[in-house]
Amino acid sequence: MTEDYPKHDYVMELTGLANECKWKLGDPIDANCPHSTEKRDHAKKIKDSIVDCVGNTPMVRINNITKTDGIECEILVKCEFMNPGGSVKDRIGRRMIVDAEKSGRIKKGDILIEPTSGNTGVGLSMCSAAKGYKMIITMPEKMSQEKQDALTGLGATVIRTPTSYAFDHKYSHIGIAIQLTKDLKNAHCLDQYKNPMNPMAHFEETGQEIWDQCEGKIDYVFLGAGTGGTLTGISRKLKSMDKNIQIIAIDPCGSLLAQPESFNDANPSAEGGQQIEGIGYDFIPRVLDRTHVDGWLKCPDKESYQWARRLLKEEGLMCGGSSGSAFWGAVEWIKKNKIGKGKRCVVLCPDNIRNYMTKHLSNDWMYERNYMTEEECASASLNEYVPNTDWGQDLTAGDLVNTLKLKEAVFLDAETPISDVVDKMLSSGFAQYPVREAGGKITGCAVKTELMKNLVKKRVTNDDPVSKITQRELRHVSLKTNLSELNRVLVRNRFVLVDRKYMVTSSDILRLVSGNKAVS
Repeated sequence: MTEDYPKHDYVMELTGLANECKWKLGDPIDANCPHSTEKRDHAKKIKDSIVDCVGNTPMVRINNITKTDGIECEILVKCEFMNPGGSVKDRIGRRMIVDAEKSGRIKKGDILIEPTSGNTGVGLSMCSAAKGYKMIITMPEKMSQEKQDALTGLGATVIRTPTSYAFDHKYSHIGIAIQLTKDLKNAHCLDQYKNPMNPMAHFEETGQEIWDQCEGKIDYVFLGAGTGGTLTGISRKLKSMDKNIQIIAIDPCGSLLAQPESFNDANPSAEGGQQIEGIGYDFIPRVLDRTHVDGWLKCPDKESYQWARRLLKEEGLMCGGSSGSAFWGAVEWIKKNKIGKGKRCVVLCPDNIRNYMTKHLSNDWMYERNYMTEEECASASLNEYVPNTDWGQDLTAGDLVNTLKLKEAVFLDAETPISDVVDKMLSSGFAQYPVREAGGKITGCAVKTELMKNLVKKRVTNDDPVSKITQRELRHVSLKTNLSELNRVLVRNRFVLVDRKYMVTSSDILRLVSGNKAVS
């Protein structure tokens, strides 16, 4: 924790050992349990509301990937992405609200507030919409736009916070949620990070479902670690049923949930921070109990997204990046430990592809982050059944640069004050400038609309460096890229950096196609 911002008393309460759960393996869950228990009827033909549709997700066998990769053991996936709100978090969203109603903590018309990476927010907002509560979600900016759109569609108010803020920062998504809970009348933060109904939902339901669907034949379970509720509830339930079941947890590089702690230090996140959403944290949530985990794996972003795409393309599973993390972990563990015939591995797939339509489902998005080569990106965009008759297949980006006699781009230094950037944009008429560090490394692009948004929202001042508003999604292509492909790229991107020197826009393509060589 740094000393340049105020901390909340809540932080110590959240991460400390006060009121730590005293449950131990072998303890019964009975009438003496301090937490509420619940019996549900999934057999009802007509549900009373969408809330009753949460849970009872299918277990599906993996067929094609095991054959392609020479895996002999059986792999099953628990399809949590088939919950009505699209993720495993629907379970705790429903359960936390139901429990708060039973206890009398909340009543219709109250305001519910939750800091979340998005999926818990969707689960809570879906239940709130059905049950008549107002919902406020605080969520880091790195989370997908699709999540925000789903939340606002469900009637929630969404507040985005800078991803770079630590969990204990006054203006982090947790800090904002705490302050709103204090300031607003009849407001409640159900708080997935320390709410016992988070792991209880998975102990009573998810873990039990896995056991029942597999009829007790389970050798390994692979799942990601987020708030820890899913991992805690499932591991406790399955270990109580059969202590020989191996629980393997997957933690993204850049997170610090894995054990031992040195494992996290040895696996830092890539530059730009962890991209995988929904798993991994910079603190240890109280609901996380790691005592029943038999092994940990640290998963890089690249492999997570590549495996998520394989699950979609080869198995038809409409799941997100964290599912790719868990499945990568399963394959790594299986191959390293030579797990063969007769063994059964279960992989939990937490959320669906809806949240990532503009992220890892996009070839361009994958390429921009070096998760896919330029050649792979271009070839993936071709349709093998429809011949490409586009203009420009016989020309390259290099031909465009030479024909139009383009000048090399003007780069901004990463430390350039924002006031100077504003002056430069207004005087030149250019809406974007590439940015690089003193050592020459290109870090992204300064874009007028992003600059305007951050100044209006008072997230930056005139004295701040341009690096604070630099967009990382700067598309690079080589001089060899054909113009048909460059045209496709520019449909999605407002500008492209060619050969890391020349800033090209759709206007340049238009000038070349029309034969108009005049400078636009």
